[in-house]
Amino acid sequence: MNDSCPVLTPVERQYMEIDEKARHAMMARIYKAIEDATAQAAEELKSTEWTNAPPAYEYFVSVAHQKLFVHLCGGDPETFQGGDPELAAHILKNGQKIVDHYFIGAKADPGADRSTA
Repeated sequence: MNDSCPVLTPVERQYMEIDEKARHAMMARIYKAIEDATAQAAEELKSTEWTNAPPAYEYFVSVAHQKLFVHLCGGDPETFQGGDPELAAHILKNGQKIVDHYFIGAKADPGADRSTA
């Protein structure tokens, strides 16, 4: 048996199912909120003299990412003040590991099974 992927107990399996369902629902709401913000900005800008393109979907993804990052670090997401710089560094290091493993590593070995990471 693979030690990195043990057989779950019924309680552990139940927990995993609940956790996965909650995470999926949360992410669906986040994606919907970003889509709604994009559409709202585009619609409201139509009634102004704004001549440039409205903010793109990716802009609102970036806003959410930055504010959640500051929140996760213990800072104020409205002012970007405060927060733990050491924790921020750990979070950024984790992000780099995701890039290295899933983006760069996947290009180096596209057939590799990365499901255990």
